[in-house]
Amino acid sequence: MHPQIIKDKPGSCPVCGMDLVKKTPDSHRHGEKVEDITLNDLLRPSNQYVLSGIPTVHIQERDEPVEITAYGFITYDTREVGTVSTNVAGRIEKLYVKFRYQKVNKGQKIMDIYSPELLTAQQNLLFLLQHDAGNRSLISAARQKLLLLGMSDQQLDQVIKSGKPAFAVSIYSGYSGHIHESGAAEAMQQQSQTGMKDVSLITEELPLKEGMYVTKGQNLFVIYNPSKAWAVLNIFSGQAGMVKVGDKVRISPETAPDKDFRADISFMEPFYRPDSKTATVRVYFNNRNMNIPIGSQVKAVIFAGARSARWLPEESVLTLGLDKVVFIKKDDAFVAHKIEAGIVNNHLIQVLNGLTEKDEVAANAQYLVDSESFIKVKQ
Repeated sequence: MHPQIIKDKPGSCPVCGMDLVKKTPDSHRHGEKVEDITLNDLLRPSNQYVLSGIPTVHIQERDEPVEITAYGFITYDTREVGTVSTNVAGRIEKLYVKFRYQKVNKGQKIMDIYSPELLTAQQNLLFLLQHDAGNRSLISAARQKLLLLGMSDQQLDQVIKSGKPAFAVSIYSGYSGHIHESGAAEAMQQQSQTGMKDVSLITEELPLKEGMYVTKGQNLFVIYNPSKAWAVLNIFSGQAGMVKVGDKVRISPETAPDKDFRADISFMEPFYRPDSKTATVRVYFNNRNMNIPIGSQVKAVIFAGARSARWLPEESVLTLGLDKVVFIKKDDAFVAHKIEAGIVNNHLIQVLNGLTEKDEVAANAQYLVDSESFIKVKQ
């Protein structure tokens, strides 16, 4: 008998001439039982009933460490922003900084300013010292006034020692970092939200020039410290609920992917930024030794702890728009079935509802989908 010879009616084998034997459900071929599949099974709609020998998996309930991948950028820590201002009105005699992003150090001379008010206050102090040296209260008040007007103790001692007023008084920086004019503060704040640099903030000259007049209390410069920075990370809303302040995070900058560093989530913004559908978290870190350029893109992995849940392999779940579908094995075929899914973590997807531990699910849902099929789901 030649088993490859199959006919739809009785007859003889064209190879050996033997009578054909009727095929029954108990017939065997190569030691395997023939599946009892009726014609009605084969004629079922392909969009809801699929015949396949694909392997199956079961839902598994266990603790799984949650790692969330997020992307973001590096920006200035705005808590470390300093301002250089004037305590008196006057004219800029000498300016020692010229360009935006020029580096300055704490205690560095920024400008020399001539102020009639400051000059008069110095002359009053010198007059008291020369003609009323015993009046300690007036001398102390005159000295205190000069300190409040912006003179340092060293400058004041030099005036008293020389007996002559200083026509131009120096203004020093109280901070270290990159210098910008005061009007750039708003634009820099926008950069901290978007990670994009405004080209006009990079190479243009500072608007203040020698010979210009400034008013009392005017903010002249803003100094940003690149040694103190934060990473702004964007997290999809479906994952934001798993992240909390204090979670460990590993950050890899695009400028040096092999030089990643560890830190903690320091702050979660309680709102969504304009034109954004992601939650924003901040990671403060010391940038003094790493020198990561401000504006660099970064990739981060947030370690959100372990979560006890029911899990399926990610490839066993098919996404149909807003719906998640699996193929459950029923007898000898697979039936499309809608489930309620949660987070996706480490190639696993959390199943919230719609499956039991006894259900057999196709290990790879994509193999059961025809490119021209429209899947009809059974709830």
